Amino acid sequence: MSDIHGCIQEFNLLLRRAAYNPQEDQLILLGDYVDRGKDSRAVVERVMQLAEDCGVIVLRGNHDQMAYDALTGQDDKRDTHWITNGGFDTMLSYCGGTASVLLRHDSSWKDYAEMKEYICREYKEQLDFLGSLPLYYETDTHLYVHAGIDPSLADWKSQRDYDFIWIREPFYNHPVTSTAKTVVFGHTSTTDLQDGPEIWFSPLGDKIGIDGGCVYGEQLNCLEIGDEGYKTYAVRLGEVE
Repeated sequence: MSDIHGCIQEFNLLLRRAAYNPQEDQLILLGDYVDRGKDSRAVVERVMQLAEDCGVIVLRGNHDQMAYDALTGQDDKRDTHWITNGGFDTMLSYCGGTASVLLRHDSSWKDYAEMKEYICREYKEQLDFLGSLPLYYETDTHLYVHAGIDPSLADWKSQRDYDFIWIREPFYNHPVTSTAKTVVFGHTSTTDLQDGPEIWFSPLGDKIGIDGGCVYGEQLNCLEIGDEGYKTYAVRLGEVE
């Protein structure tokens, strides 16, 4: 799964729909737990619980990096970049109505700094968690990453950290030759790769895109990889059982 973006209801429903069993399944999450959606705090709490109790592999996404950098740093450009890319919704999730009043009606850097201080103080464990997430995970057959790898490099592990969580066209528009493993990625909504939010399978068989653009009104996808091949599951935004 990837790009949950604060959609806690859909995330929990998808786990049930896919019949996730921590005793038998290795769940891998490809990043972007926060921003844009309304329940970022709940998603991070749930992901942390799954990591601790069930051994879930939790990778870093660009929005997780943006949130961590903005909240723990003192850089106006990073603050602005985060807030204008869905960070407001994360602030609202952690600070509640106070953030709504300050950021929508009477915002100032002083107010923002106070909210940053509050989040860093009250939710340090969550921030430390986001700041410590790995960039990729490998099995014998697949490579899991938030955004992709640079196909121009002979050794993909030598690429910039930035590209693991931000790369787009140079990755999905070119064949992967630096590894024989299939690259499973999020970050780019599959509606940008095909006509529809379903999981995208590259015609070359070298890539699988799973970001269904849930927070943009589409769906949250789950890819199951088993001995008999691939299975897919999905939950639409706002769907209930």
